[in-house]
Amino acid sequence: MTGIHKSKTITRRRALAVTGGTVAAGGLAVAGYQSAFADEAASSTEATAAASATSTADACMTLMTSVTEGPYYLDGALVRKDITEGKSGVPLTLRLTVVDATDGCTPVPGAAVEIWHCDAWGYYSGYTTANPGGSAPAESEDGSTADDATYLRGYQIANANGVVKFETVFPGWYTPRTCHIHVKVHTGGEKEDGTYEGGKVNHTGQFFFDDDIAQEVFTLEPYSRHSGSYTTLDDDMVYDGGGASSGLLTLKAVKKADPARGYKGFLTLGIDPDAENTGAGGGGGEGGTPPSGEPPADAPTDGATASESAS
Repeated sequence: MTGIHKSKTITRRRALAVTGGTVAAGGLAVAGYQSAFADEAASSTEATAAASATSTADACMTLMTSVTEGPYYLDGALVRKDITEGKSGVPLTLRLTVVDATDGCTPVPGAAVEIWHCDAWGYYSGYTTANPGGSAPAESEDGSTADDATYLRGYQIANANGVVKFETVFPGWYTPRTCHIHVKVHTGGEKEDGTYEGGKVNHTGQFFFDDDIAQEVFTLEPYSRHSGSYTTLDDDMVYDGGGASSGLLTLKAVKKADPARGYKGFLTLGIDPDAENTGAGGGGGEGGTPPSGEPPADAPTDGATASESAS
């Protein structure tokens, strides 16, 4: 597999930076899937009925573990469905369902889901000079028209069923992390000047990808131009092997015989609307500065030290 090798140099640290307690959540995993992947023309009445039926289940799965936001977070992401800005890569549609873990896993309409992730070569907007490890072209060589301060970042506001949708590309990788997407769930704020203001952050976490699918994607252009040691889920410092409750996405290929056509990913995010978990600051595991050392002078940091490892 061109340029993709399992890294055995990174131990299974499982250094989870838990910044909030776990509570029951996620009972809408099935309903979230049904409403997220149903035909766009399906009535809201049907979707609501499905959600309501599932929310009466006796138990909910464990809430996804919260971790620190890492060194690549930037304030002021735009409210938008398509966050690609012309960045090339395998298409990825994310359908996420936000539920209230304290109220029978019912949908949380109006919740703002914020995501951010690296491009196909491991670069984040706002930090385009940070070395992703291995051998990769400079971020500027991708030929896109993307804004270096905003690409692959964005918010979406949950509909009446707690569902949001993002159009993006499959993330690449960077040392020493496995393939992942960062996420924050906000409530109590509102859209203002194209972004989301006010309220509070109820959950900070990450989404992960099946190793076999990720490594197949990384053989394709433009991912294949980044060579080096890719960290698998077993060796990642954050993913703890808990499946969906630890952020592992369920992925559905648009066309099984052709991974270049893209994937749909879904997950249910259980939150406590009264809790606050910004994920900022120290706490181990997910703090630190970008792999190349200091971040750009005009980019904010989370105040953690490099020894707390890369995001």
